[in-house]
This record gives sequence, C-alpha cells and structure tokens, in this order.
Amino acid sequence: MQQGLRKAGDTIMSNQPEKRVNYNIKTLDTVKIDVLKTIDYKYNKIRDIDITIQQPEFTSVCPMTGLPDFGCITIRYIPNNKIVELKSLKFYMLQYRNVGIFYEHVVNNILNDLTEVLDPKWMEVAGNFTARGGITTKVAVEYNSA
Repeated sequence: MQQGLRKAGDTIMSNQPEKRVNYNIKTLDTVKIDVLKTIDYKYNKIRDIDITIQQPEFTSVCPMTGLPDFGCITIRYIPNNKIVELKSLKFYMLQYRNVGIFYEHVVNNILNDLTEVLDPKWMEVAGNFTARGGITTKVAVEYNSA
C-alpha cells in the first residue's frame, strides 16, 4: 500500500489530545420578563388590529454544541388592552444571545412571556432558522385567549 492512501475501515490514531472549545452557555433563567414594557391600546373597544413584528437577526446558541443559531422570529398578535413597546422587545430578545436553547423551546418561551405581559386575544410566535448541516427549521406556536 502506498504511503498516504487509506482504505475504508482503516483506523486512524492520533497521539494528540482531543481539543474542545469551552463556551459560556447561559441558561434560560437569565432571560428576564421585566424588561418588557407595554403601551395601552386605545382602540380596543372600537376594532381589532393584527400586529406583525419581525426580528430577522435573532440569535441564541445550540445547547448541545454552543455554536450560534440564527433565525427570524415573527410575532403576530391581536391585542386586548396592551401592545408591546418595541424597544423593550428588542432588549428582551437580545437576552437570548448566549442562551443555550432548542428552537422549539425558544418560540414557546417567547410566547409564554409575551402572553403573560400582554394578555392578547390571539398570538403566534414563529421561528424560521437558518440552515445547520444542510437542514432548515421552521417552528410556530399559537395562543388563543378564548
């Protein structure tokens, strides 16, 4: 066998120790709901309004590897008495930057926090995450007050 050529099944052994990168992965309890501020919705007795908010630069980290996850979070809701103040929502979302969390848990946690603060008539939180290993993921969760 020529040097440098391998066959399937050949074992490659290295004397080098396995290298691991240590990441500072935060836990979900670092995301604080009290940063969310609300504004009274003055037209709640007159008509419903459908509000759509997109955060196209959402980031968190994979809880398994610590590598960054990127996606677009879309929040749609019909308010009851309150609407979310957008600057506070931006700061709320930024808290996820170093949190190790699965996509499915992100949308559920955002929905839980926003419905607690806003008490909307209806809300949907969707996440459209960029490809990781050739796989894209879209997840959505919905709340109805009725």
